[in-house]
This record gives sequence, C-alpha cells and structure tokens, in this order.
Amino acid sequence: MEKKNEKQQAPKGNMPKFNLSWLYMIIAMMLIGLWMTNEAGNTSREISYDEFQQHVRNGYINKVIGYDDNTVEAFIKPEHVKDVFKNDSNRVGRSPFVITEAPARENLGNFLEKERELSHFDGSINYKRKQNFWGALFWQIFPIALIIGFWIFISRRMSGGGGGGGLGGGIFSVGKSKAQLFEKGGATRVTFKDVAGLAEAKQEVEEIVEFLKEPQKYTDLGGKIPKGALLVGPPGTGKTLLAKAVAGEANVPFFSLAGSDFVEMFVGVGASRVRDLFRQAKEKAPCIIFIDEIDAVGRARAKAAAMGGNDERENTLNQLLTEMDGFGSNSGIIILAATNRVDVLDKALLRAGRFDRQIHVDLPDLNERKEVFGVHLRPIKIDSSVEIDLLARQTPGFSGADIANVCNEAALIAARHGKKYVSKQDFLDAVDRIVGGLEKKTKITTEAERRSIAIHEAGHASISWLLEHANPLIKVTIVPRGRALGAAWYLPEERQITTKEQMLDEMCATLGGRAAEDLFLGRISTGAMNDLERVTKQAYGMTAYLGMSDALPNLCYYNNDEYSFNRPYSEKTAELIDAEVKKMVNEQYERAKQILSDNKEGHNRLAQLLIEKEVIFAEDVEAIFGPRPWASRSAEVMDANKISAELKRAEEQQEERAEETEKEIKEKEESNATKE
Repeated sequence: MEKKNEKQQAPKGNMPKFNLSWLYMIIAMMLIGLWMTNEAGNTSREISYDEFQQHVRNGYINKVIGYDDNTVEAFIKPEHVKDVFKNDSNRVGRSPFVITEAPARENLGNFLEKERELSHFDGSINYKRKQNFWGALFWQIFPIALIIGFWIFISRRMSGGGGGGGLGGGIFSVGKSKAQLFEKGGATRVTFKDVAGLAEAKQEVEEIVEFLKEPQKYTDLGGKIPKGALLVGPPGTGKTLLAKAVAGEANVPFFSLAGSDFVEMFVGVGASRVRDLFRQAKEKAPCIIFIDEIDAVGRARAKAAAMGGNDERENTLNQLLTEMDGFGSNSGIIILAATNRVDVLDKALLRAGRFDRQIHVDLPDLNERKEVFGVHLRPIKIDSSVEIDLLARQTPGFSGADIANVCNEAALIAARHGKKYVSKQDFLDAVDRIVGGLEKKTKITTEAERRSIAIHEAGHASISWLLEHANPLIKVTIVPRGRALGAAWYLPEERQITTKEQMLDEMCATLGGRAAEDLFLGRISTGAMNDLERVTKQAYGMTAYLGMSDALPNLCYYNNDEYSFNRPYSEKTAELIDAEVKKMVNEQYERAKQILSDNKEGHNRLAQLLIEKEVIFAEDVEAIFGPRPWASRSAEVMDANKISAELKRAEEQQEERAEETEKEIKEKEESNATKE
C-alpha cells in the first residue's frame, strides 16, 4: 500500500512550478495575436485608380489623403461600406479605407475639384508625407516592450534572482547572509601541514575537527562538544590561516565571513543576516561557522546610549548572542572567530557556552620561525648558501606574515639582479629592507651631516655595548634607509617578562644618540625624534601602568573602558605622573652622557670608523671596546656575534663581486677602445 501511494503522489511532485514569466509570455502572445488579426482596427483594401474614380463619382468617399509617393488613401462613408467591402460596418472597423496609386498629385487634385463642382465629392483633401511602416510599428511596440522588460528586471532584482546574483543580491534579499560556503570535499587547499609552528593552537583546532568527525568518542563519557572557540593574537600570526586549515581538513560544511559583513546602511539588516546565517547552518549541521575580525560586530555595548552607542550594531550583537546560546537549540554548529582586539569584545560574548575556548596565537619563537621559513621557502628556488637557522635567529619578533614577506622580498631582489637562484645575501637584504626601509645611497648629505649622524649612531652602539641589559648589537650604518638617516640592528632577547633594570638600560641606550650629539657636538638636532617618542612612551608606561616609579609604586591606571571620557586618576596624580616621567627620562639621559664621557676615546674611534666605512659590525665594536663581560647574556651575545660575522662576511663578498664586475666592465671598455 505504501508503494502504491508513492506512485500516486509521484506525478504531483513532477508537476512544473508556476513561474511569473509564463504570464508575461501569455500577455505578449495575446497582444501579437490581436495586432495580427486586427479585429479592432481599420480594414483596408487595395483597388485600381479607375475604381477609385468610380467610387468618388458614386459619392462613396468621405476623406482623401494623398502621399508624396502618389499613394492615395480614401476613407469610405459608413452608409456605403457594404457597397465597397461587401461586409457589415461592424466587421471592418470604424474607419475603413481603400488604397490606390494616382498618376500624379496634380491629376488627383484636378479630378477631385472637378467632382466637387459636380457635387459627387463633398469630403476633405489632405496631402501628407509617407511614413515608414516598420518605424511606426517599432514606436508602437517598443514602449510596451520597454515597460514589460523593466517590470521583469525589477521583479527579478526584488526576488534576488538577477543582476547582483547570489545571496544578498536584491532589495528583498539584503537581509540574507553573505557567508561563503565551503562544502566537504571542496576546492580548499590549505591543510594543517601548511600551518607551521603554533603547535598548541593547532592542537586545539585539530581537536575541534575531531569533535565533528568522531563525536561518539567524547560524548560516550558524558562530555559535550564545545560550542565555540575564539582565536586571539597579534596581526599576522596565522589566525585566519588556522581557520582555512579547519575548512580544508573538516569533513563538514564550513561557513566563512567577516564581522563587517553584518554591517549595512539599512536598519535591522545585521540581525536579519545573523538569523539567516544560523538558519543555513542548521540546515547543514553538523557544520562550522567562522567569523573573521569579530570585533567589528562584537564590540562592548555602551552603558549609556547617548554617549556614542550604535543601536544597529548592538541589535546585531544581541541577535548573535541569542543565536549562539539562546533559548533555541543550535546543536551541531561550532563557531570559530578571530580577533586581535579581544580587550574590546563584549563580556557576554566571551562567556562559556558561547566561546568555550580562547586559543592564543602568539608570535612565533625561534624554533617556530624555522618551521615557518621552511613552509614559505618551498616554492622558492634557493641555493646552498641559504641557512634557515641564521634567518630564524635574525628575525626575532617577526610574525608569520612578516616571514612570508621576507621570503617574497628576497625572491624579488634576486629576480631584479637577474639571478637564477635566491642566495643568502638576498635574504639578508630583504630583512634589512623590511626592518630599516629602502636603502638610499644617492641621498645627498653634507660632511657635517654625515659626521653628526655617525656620532649619533655611534652613541647608540657604544652604550648598548657597555650596558648589561641592552640588546646585543649586530650592525650599524649611516646610509639613509626609509625616513631614517642612520640605523642600528640589534638582537632582542626573547623573554616573557621584563625587569625594571632591563627597561632602564634599553631607555638609556635609546637616548645615547641624542646624548652623543649634545656631548661631542655641543648641539642637538631633529634626528632623535623617533628615539624621544619611544622613550617617552616607555617611561609613561612604566609609571602609569607598571608601577615602576618611586613616587607611584605598585599602582596601575590602565583603563579599558572604551566609552569612558574621564581619566582614572585626579589632576594632581596626572601632574605627578608627568613629573615622574620627566625625572626618569632625564636620569637616563644624564646616565648616557656619563657613560659616553667615560668612554670618549672609544666612541670617537667608532664614529670615525662609521664615517670611513659607512657600515660597521659587532666585530668592529668588539675590537674597540673589547668583548662584552656579561656572562648572564652569553647566549644572546654569541648569537648576535655570529649573525654579525655572517653579515660582515656577506657584505665583504658583495663588495668583492662589485669590484670584479667593475673591473670586467673597465676591461671591456678598454678593449673596445683599442679595437676602434
């Protein structure tokens, strides 16, 4: 019986669905049929000129129109229609006429005037130009076709089916979700093998994929699948890449969109798109939703609506909160989100049950940078001189995106010089290009400016070499790079916490350039602006946030309230903070001047060497001041010295190649001159 019912219902499912286009086609066919049959129009008949004359003499003609091509249209009086057309007047229209061709207009005019005198013709005579039949037909049909076409276009746009296409393409589909859907087995090529480093973060994300592949493994013990995970970390560390890897590895549908996709100029669109997104996700469950840069829509709600709160954004956030963990059930949907501003997110969004996990994606350490370089070096043709270990040690603080940029920049530099392979020197030049900016050897500087720059950079190098906690030096140059007239490269220690002594030593080394100008030139210049900016920010942070000043110990005035327009301290405290910052900076400035005074001879030798060579390395500084005595920093010092030695060797090789090339060019020029 069930099979019989299925057979009976089958034809009903195969019935074609009604489409509005059918109605348009029926109307058009009816209009064409009416025009072709012309039942409501005027009947015409073609006759000879003799017949026309006879009709005039009989008094059948009511009106005559003569055209410039000698064609004549003669309209029949209603009482004589049956005599001419042999039909009733109801079947030939309101104004039936006959068509003939006159010999000439003069003949037609003379004939009609003669018949008028004889009282055979009492109608009107008009002369007109002949109109184009097809042109007239076009102007009759074109407006109707234009209106119908515009009607069809608007209908399709309003239903989201034409023009813009896809989701959110029409007026009524503006509330549809803009999420991009990646079905299982799709074309996403990024996998977990392409994500280097990030071992802990990758393990957390892999576990989410396992939840969806084998949920029984976890639910048998009474556990529940996490509803969401938030990827948090600095820009360029690989948060979106991790999400792409999830899309490539998960055997479930994957919805991807940005937080800004919920924002629209129309009121209520954001909440509507959130509802539509989760409606689609429920249909595809189990699935994953990934929202990139969620801070665009998940920012903390204002406590006072009049103080800059955005009602539309808050409505969107409220809808998102409801969908993520509201009264309804969204089982089988896991939400991934990424942001580098977790501090501005709403607390209700971060609670357990919405985002059960926060996965921190930090900047890669030394070993992770080696893995990242290994991934990005795969498609690049490198020679045997490239050492991944050296590159990883030379790029502390670089994110995954920065490392990818270094590899790409090295390939571009090698191609610019016409090389077949990318060498170590190309990578070193790429690091210098990204860290310091483009080298400007052609920039015009006077001797006085070069001496001032050399003394400034030698001040930085001298103090950083002589202080225990300052970063080890790699190289110093007075060749302009980017907006800087000189630059120094250091190897920062990769540490998790920083002491007050370390910060003060770094501040003193940063002020070494301005102190050297003041001490040895007797004047100061604008070249220390960036140094002063960094030192001021560091001193303010130590005083107001880290509680490292003598007058305000153990106090932190950090305020994360985005909509607060008041400082979390009084005017008197603000004056005290300003005084402490000024005192801290001045103490380190005087300390820098004292260190340079005690090592005046070494500083002057270093500045003179900079003027002569333009670029000096750690070996040159060690030859003047001797080895650094700080045993506690031996590992960093050894790394810095090794990198500096590699850079110096590469610089010398480059100079040798440049000299050989110049020598070859001169020899060719001399041989050409001899031949001539």
